[in-house]
Amino acid sequence: QVQLVESGGGLVQAGGSLRLSCAASGRTFISYVMGWFRQAPGKEREFVAAINWSGGRTYYSDSVKGRFTISRDNAKNTVYLQMNSLKPEDTAVYYCNADPLEDGLENVWGQGTQVTVSS
Repeated sequence: QVQLVESGGGLVQAGGSLRLSCAASGRTFISYVMGWFRQAPGKEREFVAAINWSGGRTYYSDSVKGRFTISRDNAKNTVYLQMNSLKPEDTAVYYCNADPLEDGLENVWGQGTQVTVSS
């Protein structure tokens, strides 16, 4: 199983940028579809972006399409979320997720990192 540790959150003004990183332990990183989710206060956790094992396919929610970019470096066991043109409504705790492609592996969540966008 992998363990996930997010970093890169913080406070930024509207229109600014942040890059989140999610480092995975373990040797099975390529056995997971990696994703980012977020949860704002009083709201349910929602999907933000995902990337397949090779990095060749990416998926985005409509709310971030064109502003956010997900990528992964399998040599570093790390997935990134580049967030540009940030808006106050992007304020949330961002969670990294590992969704397994193989039997015997579990779906894993990171601890989350806070992103706050001021207007």
